[in-house]
Amino acid sequence: MPVSRLQHVPGIGVDKVGDAADAAGDPRFLRLENLDTDIPPPAVARQVTREAVEQDAANSYLPFQGHRALREAAAGHVSAIAGVQYPASQCVSVAGGLNGILNVLLATVEPGQEVVICDPIYAGLVNRIRLSGGVPRHVRCQPGPGGWATDPAELAAAIGPRTAAVLLMSPAMPTGALLGPEHYAAIAEPVSRHGAWVIYDAAMERIRFDGQPPAHPAAYGLAARTITVGSASKELRMIGWRVGWVVGPEPIMGDVGLVGLTNVVCQVGIAQQAVAAALRAPDADSDVAEATRTWQQRCDVILEQLDGYPCIRPHGGWSLLIDTTAMGIAAAEASERLFRVSQVAATPMTGWGPSGERYLRLVFANEPAGRLADLRARFDAAFG
Repeated sequence: MPVSRLQHVPGIGVDKVGDAADAAGDPRFLRLENLDTDIPPPAVARQVTREAVEQDAANSYLPFQGHRALREAAAGHVSAIAGVQYPASQCVSVAGGLNGILNVLLATVEPGQEVVICDPIYAGLVNRIRLSGGVPRHVRCQPGPGGWATDPAELAAAIGPRTAAVLLMSPAMPTGALLGPEHYAAIAEPVSRHGAWVIYDAAMERIRFDGQPPAHPAAYGLAARTITVGSASKELRMIGWRVGWVVGPEPIMGDVGLVGLTNVVCQVGIAQQAVAAALRAPDADSDVAEATRTWQQRCDVILEQLDGYPCIRPHGGWSLLIDTTAMGIAAAEASERLFRVSQVAATPMTGWGPSGERYLRLVFANEPAGRLADLRARFDAAFG
């Protein structure tokens, strides 16, 4: 019997499908299960990492809150997008975005308080709410012909006296759903009235397929209550570097830093200067835009290949969902059939919010378009 804090933490499913595909060792497998990407990190990041290996300062616990260069670069990056000036003293480094999310939840949520979050959503976010002692309060994200949409009024109505935080992600994982000014305007009053925090997961904020810049909640009247958690893993494709950052109002950042010091202690020393260089590079925005175009092209290939299947178009991110319930089959069974019959690794969304069990996730970040050209035939073989 697990300890009580783990009773409602079921895992994420990706590990099981990924381990099975690894064990198969079959190059014919389409790896659509894990949130990796084959697009390399920025060249400057790779070069600075190689140089850091030889530097004594990179082989250190210090400084505990992150290298000054990284904190300055991350604070500047968030400031430029949010339209709010954050000094480096209001930024701490974390060991990847999800470490940052957990640290912020531990610093802001009392056991038994609610955290408002959309549905469906990444199980890793839901699990961290549970691990911190919080209670997820899900708000529907509805699929439609044009993609996913969250009603601003429903989002606002979910915020009440038991709300500690509203955890937002845009584009969301795994749906690719976007949030915008209308959502932030709707929640501003209840957030202020109930003293809740807005935890903004910015891991994919620039990976948008509409060509528009990110819509940051701090830019829409929520700066005093917004804590931004960013990461180098998605936009910069620096998954293995394990570097992220938390930027927020001065009154809460001491607590966030204390949790970090108590939890992971410090971040990867040889990685931090590389992330700082990538954030500061003159071509940083165009680099992310170029990668986004590639991911969008792959997404379009999947949607074209699976025309007629109940796919929901994402507005950004690295993945899309298929409503297998509409096909008359459970997502777990659909995953098993694709794996066994068609050498396609895809993850069922069990535990990814109350509606997650309806959906199968396809990640389009790690397979070139040419390898996706027979996806229709693979699906037809599994479900025909």
